[in-house]
Amino acid sequence: MHRITLGNTVFEGENNAYLFSGEQIVLVDTGVAVSESRADLEAGLAEHGLEFADVDAVVLTHYHADHAGLAGEIQAASGATVHAHTADAPLIAGVESAWDDVRETHRRLFTEWGMPEDDREDLLAYLESGAELRGPDPAVEPFDGGDRLQFGDLELEAVHAPGHAAGLAMFVLETDEVLTGDALLPVYTPNVGGADVRVDRPLERYLETLEAIATAGFERAWPGHRDPIEDPAGRARTIIEHHEERAYRVLSVLAEHGPADAWTVSAHLFGDLEDIHVLHGPGEAYAHLEHLTRDGEVEPTDEGYRITDDAADRLADRSDGRWPLASLEVD
Repeated sequence: MHRITLGNTVFEGENNAYLFSGEQIVLVDTGVAVSESRADLEAGLAEHGLEFADVDAVVLTHYHADHAGLAGEIQAASGATVHAHTADAPLIAGVESAWDDVRETHRRLFTEWGMPEDDREDLLAYLESGAELRGPDPAVEPFDGGDRLQFGDLELEAVHAPGHAAGLAMFVLETDEVLTGDALLPVYTPNVGGADVRVDRPLERYLETLEAIATAGFERAWPGHRDPIEDPAGRARTIIEHHEERAYRVLSVLAEHGPADAWTVSAHLFGDLEDIHVLHGPGEAYAHLEHLTRDGEVEPTDEGYRITDDAADRLADRSDGRWPLASLEVD
């Protein structure tokens, strides 16, 4: 396996594409459909005597443009098969009804989060302007978690890892290493709640994914951005702790300022935001508020989310700046 590092001028941090050059030429993720990333991917393939026309299969961790953007262009050049999880395949394939559902959910949730109308319309326009980053729509062959994808002498075991995206998938190698996409990153903590508004109970799903990584015994993780992770279990535990710290801060905002909607909580947590972060900030605040509501620590009121009296008392007794989170049982 060879890691090809792709510059990313659109989203944060360098992207990775992973090249397998055995009996079949396979790429896991492709980068965003902009000239800089395209040139980096072409140069990375050329180092191994390859070009887009030589690729037999593209396997995608999820639908976000910085991972799937060039898949259609590669397929057009080579006839490569493109593979993605069932939940994300329609978006990658450009099925308009699937994208219409996303747009409708955006509008509904932006209102529910308390996003002001001007910010809401600006964000919707920004999201529409990014459609070109997806590049041409490929034909997609869907798979499910637990499937084993066979490409000549290469086998990739697909593991469904929802949270950051509904169809995010990891791929386990025979070496007990794993390609994690954005399920596990070495520097940033993947956004939940805003990055994919289709995910039901996003924080809950992501905590389950992190617990699965922490207990899987992986030797090394190859993420969708930046450098390999030598201790995947430790990194997963660190991200769980990060969300416990965030939950503590969310509850502290409610305890100090009274009932608030997700937009207001986001402002206290992150301040003023721009571009895609206008989606990610309140989305993550909402993911935490929704999780804490289901856990009985917060209750919705006409004025916004309110911390319960019992939770407020327990919050005052904590000195570690963390609020223990559990993966709630899914109905």
